[in-house]
Amino acid sequence: MSRIGKQEIHIPEKTTVTLDESTGLFTVNGPKGTLTRTFKKDIAIMINGNIITTKPVVENPQTLALWGTYSSHIDNMITGVNTPFEKTLEVEGVGMRWEMQGKDIKMLLGFSHPVIVKVPEGLTVTIEKNVMKVNGIDKEQVGQFAANIRSTKKPEPYKGKGIHYLGEVILRKQGKKSV
Repeated sequence: MSRIGKQEIHIPEKTTVTLDESTGLFTVNGPKGTLTRTFKKDIAIMINGNIITTKPVVENPQTLALWGTYSSHIDNMITGVNTPFEKTLEVEGVGMRWEMQGKDIKMLLGFSHPVIVKVPEGLTVTIEKNVMKVNGIDKEQVGQFAANIRSTKKPEPYKGKGIHYLGEVILRKQGKKSV
């Protein structure tokens, strides 16, 4: 049994939730925007007033695994349209910096060329010196974009140079020892 799937999801005020039974299209409208997602019919989603509950239609290992996942997706959608999600990245190292060029991010990361990344629709990026904040209502989109930015220059273990999340602990290795 799923601990997350058993929990009730509360719908805050100024948020509307609709479910199209025939297609499985789940829509959440809130003050910050609208999110839609298609769910399989293996998990029954029931909306009673301002409470959402989920329950597997047939209990087999696959549907029991999806039960908590669907509940988490629904909760993240409701949370996102009310308070946007945010990831904060930091660049560290001599000569490493980034800046906004219109809707693109130009990053100088020690390569022979600048790395230019387009900001997807639905996300807002703000840059102050060596700190970048990625905001958006879709938790998956925010996390994936932040992970893509981090993967362009992962922090190296000796001096910690590269892109890392704010507050991330980078395990350091000891350098060469002189005899």
